[in-house]
Amino acid sequence: MDRGVMIGLEIHLQVNTVKTKMFCRCSSDYRSALPNTNICPVCLGLPGSLPVPNKAVIRKAIMLAIALGSRVVDRIVFVRKHYFYPDLPKGYQISQHRGPGMAPIAVGGGLEIEGEGEPRIIRIRRLGIEEDPARITYPYGDPLKSPYSLIDYNRSGVPLIEVVTEPDIRSSREARVFLDKLLTLADHLGITNPDLEGAFRVDVNISLENQERVEVKNIGSIRDIEKAINYEIARQRGIVAGGGKIKRETRHWDPLRGATFVSRHKEYEEEYRYFPDPDLPPIAVSAEVVKEIEDGMPELPWHMAERYVREYSLSRYAARVLVSRRALAELFERTVKIYGDPDKVADLLINDFLGVVNSRGGNFQLVRATPESIAKLLSLMDKGVISIKIAKMILKRVVIGGEDPEEIVAREGLLVISSDKELEELAEKVIRENPKAVEDARRNPKAINYLVGQVMKLTRGRADPQKISEIIRRKIGLER
Repeated sequence: MDRGVMIGLEIHLQVNTVKTKMFCRCSSDYRSALPNTNICPVCLGLPGSLPVPNKAVIRKAIMLAIALGSRVVDRIVFVRKHYFYPDLPKGYQISQHRGPGMAPIAVGGGLEIEGEGEPRIIRIRRLGIEEDPARITYPYGDPLKSPYSLIDYNRSGVPLIEVVTEPDIRSSREARVFLDKLLTLADHLGITNPDLEGAFRVDVNISLENQERVEVKNIGSIRDIEKAINYEIARQRGIVAGGGKIKRETRHWDPLRGATFVSRHKEYEEEYRYFPDPDLPPIAVSAEVVKEIEDGMPELPWHMAERYVREYSLSRYAARVLVSRRALAELFERTVKIYGDPDKVADLLINDFLGVVNSRGGNFQLVRATPESIAKLLSLMDKGVISIKIAKMILKRVVIGGEDPEEIVAREGLLVISSDKELEELAEKVIRENPKAVEDARRNPKAINYLVGQVMKLTRGRADPQKISEIIRRKIGLER
């Protein structure tokens, strides 16, 4: 942890679990629509159009504020944030800000992380709602090389919840830990689906001690956030070491070059000319409404992890992994109800199931496995019907393909070979065909693994390797 570095995050969580946009009734599903088809006069900021707030988004923002320990205000005010850019057809963004006559959804609160030393709290400055701008694409994939840009207004008006932290973060690792935990929380609260493109974007504010702040805008992956922070810290330190001063500026991250580049110089809050939106009157939030939302909230992930340790006797590590995604936690609990033995279920999900999911980019939307199919797979191994190797071999088809493990095993003849006679015949065949490997095994018992592997290959993994090892040891004179 570097105490000379101060990092603050502005996290924009896309509320992609509601059907309509923030201020109109257009569909919020811009990903599956043809460009510029989910639009209306409100999305496009046409004269005379009037925005109407999405009540469901306000309730989700209050839910997140409660989970973060923030103070929900009793009077919400929407403001106009002015800047001129083609992704904002109105010339301003409907947002929220903290200032005279202005109030976001909530202020204060924090999120505890396991930092590079003792666990500590990253404080929240404010939490508010705003609309997503339109989507700009570049034909060559690079804004510096493309001769023109294209704009899709389908995303314009999609609701965002903005979480702004205090500059309490001290390293790229702490930023990653904080974001991982916040995204897990948002997933469990049903605010955002992390698997969807654009589910979150982050503006990172970085400064060295006694130097101006630099903002790096619109980073869309945790890996790129880490890289951008590390690059920017090194860049700023290089300037200071050379006797220079850091300029206050806005930069963008270029993942292809692995570097930040200047976008705008000397950007201050005053330049946005915030003022309350005259088309959106203040919204009162009563203590009764906040209490009702709090009472209806789902179990928070860190409370769920503690329950897993207490109720299922899992390790804290296993519990944390299982609650890292709501879909994974639900699959675990539903499978345990069918199969029992939480340890075996957790082991399969953490060590094998997640391996399959991560090989597909960690996208849980691709998962087709059911609790019933996972329970069947474990039962087949318990009964000795299939080997561990066969279970791992067919796991991808169960998880991604949604196939029934019992049907796969029956259709493809993958039952474990239990006949000692058949295994002995296969072992004798391998011993005859590999005399050098037999001599190696007699000199070094560990070399017997090669012979075991050859038998396993002949059985297509349908045998117990321990049993094969015992047969080969006996036949080549290592055991009498």
